[in-house]
Amino acid sequence: MIIAVDGPAAAGKGTLARGMAKSLDFAHLDSGALYRAVAYAMLRDGTDPSDREAAVAASRHLNIDLIDAPEIRGEGIGKLASAIAKIPDLRANLLDFQRNFARHPPGGVAGAVIDGRDIGTVVCPDADVKFFVTASDEARARRRVLELEGRGAPADLETVRADLARRDAQDRNRTAAPLKPAPDAHLLDTTELDIEAALARALEIVAQAHGR
Repeated sequence: MIIAVDGPAAAGKGTLARGMAKSLDFAHLDSGALYRAVAYAMLRDGTDPSDREAAVAASRHLNIDLIDAPEIRGEGIGKLASAIAKIPDLRANLLDFQRNFARHPPGGVAGAVIDGRDIGTVVCPDADVKFFVTASDEARARRRVLELEGRGAPADLETVRADLARRDAQDRNRTAAPLKPAPDAHLLDTTELDIEAALARALEIVAQAHGR
């Protein structure tokens, strides 16, 4: 079983996806971590972030272990990851990995939960269940501030709000796999939902789909 979870930054899709994977004993993949790992590898190796050919090469030779490195979670890495995600050849290099993970989840488990921005529309358009997770701009900005402060990083609400708006526009307007809900995705607005309520609703939808 393949579950696709898409949505903008700080809407809660990653937390929801991890929760579903744990509850269902499925494998989980944060597809955004792949792009962050490429961005981190470029900066670590001193590669010019604007060099598109170098970015494509970095994605081709990506060390998958980097997706678990805490260093890839910085705001600067996130901005670069969003920028290089517009490169079609780079996306193609990571597409096969994501699809193989979905169809053959590690550990021999019965399914996979993958979160990102184009999982239900491009990576796994045949996913059994698709979610598009969203929240108000204000709620997302507050959550990102709390996340940054939890990591000991300085965070200003207005700066974070502006950064999220910039990334939203970049993700929605890019030519390659823009951020948008799949036509058959279940829309889940987490503005007024805590993680327990959102997870319960998502698991209910998955159970209904699995029972068909």
